[in-house]
Amino acid sequence: MSEWEAGLDDEEAGAVMRTVVRQLKLWRESAGLTQAEFGAAIGYGEELVSSVERGRRIPRPEYLEAADEALGAGGKIAALKQDVAEVRYPKKVRDLKNLEAEATELCAYNNSVIHGLLQTEEYVRASLATRRPPFAEDDFERHVAARLARQEILTGTTPLRLFNFVQCEATLRRPIGGRMVMRRQLERLLEVGQLRNVDLQVLPLDREDNAGLAGSFRLLRLRDGSTVGHNEVQLVSRVITDPREVQVLDIRYGTIRAQALTPRESLAFIEKLLGEK
Repeated sequence: MSEWEAGLDDEEAGAVMRTVVRQLKLWRESAGLTQAEFGAAIGYGEELVSSVERGRRIPRPEYLEAADEALGAGGKIAALKQDVAEVRYPKKVRDLKNLEAEATELCAYNNSVIHGLLQTEEYVRASLATRRPPFAEDDFERHVAARLARQEILTGTTPLRLFNFVQCEATLRRPIGGRMVMRRQLERLLEVGQLRNVDLQVLPLDREDNAGLAGSFRLLRLRDGSTVGHNEVQLVSRVITDPREVQVLDIRYGTIRAQALTPRESLAFIEKLLGEK
């Protein structure tokens, strides 16, 4: 359970954890069990039970399921699994995931790395491993899991959600993780590019005009008809709601798409790069 350490500086996660801890403790005490006896009943040590009840560890789904069965809660404890699983991830990742879930269309330009929704697990690990100072092992695994969890949105059941990704050619050639990691990553791009709700475009390096030189960004068109932007740079993750700033990003993105290869040309371009590797 090491990667399920609670983020004590995360107010939202803290509120969820306090509720879960209170319920677990009340059910255990109502059953007349000590922490040691309860731990033995569910297959965990007393120290871990104590850490959970003090809010220092986020209980895994299997912990909650075992607790539900041992305490005869009839599904009331197991029902907390979804809420608990969500707060496992860092807050800025949860916020972005929630924003993406509200979008009917997501547009993204990337000129440094492959977009997070498109990354293979090997690429995720390789890119996160480059961080300096490095993540502690627990945080590293938490960030890997969080990024991969966001990818569920690509194949979700909402029929109106569309995706458009423009990747600078540099991101396809930058050998993050080495040759085999990049080969699998390019194969992943070809797979995603075949999805009916996804347009994947490449902006070649030989283009004289490039409206994306200022850096990567996202546009999210929400269900209520509004559009917001998102920008992530060194130490800053920012949602952009000012209509004037969003309009600037919208104009830039439209220009970038026009400067890029078409989706069909882009897939052919990626196949060519894959052949070179």
